[in-house]
Amino acid sequence: MGAAIISGGRLLAAQRAEPPALAGGWEFPGGKVDPGETDEVALVRECREELDVDVVLGHRIGGDWPLVLGGVLRVWTARLADGAEPRAVEHRELRWLAAGELHDVRWLPGDLPVVELVARYLG
Repeated sequence: MGAAIISGGRLLAAQRAEPPALAGGWEFPGGKVDPGETDEVALVRECREELDVDVVLGHRIGGDWPLVLGGVLRVWTARLADGAEPRAVEHRELRWLAAGELHDVRWLPGDLPVVELVARYLG
């Protein structure tokens, strides 16, 4: 699951720290669904664990996006719930990207197709 967190017309991008095959690539924050969780509950939990913030999910973007290491990515728009600034708990770095900066980072292949769809929300 991935969160397209948007604030002030910018998208939050997170740089992977691991595993080695993905380290350095940029992605939408999020993670895996634990047994008994819905996609949405898992995404809110993952954002709390990875970014130390609560998010409010909007709507799902697209369908199931295949990932390089297997599985699928599902992405929802999101906003910060409490105005707190995300911090890189499990990532190397976080960056807020405006529409014209979306390709300034090297997105992971599974996330890249979604970036183009998210751009329209940054108006």
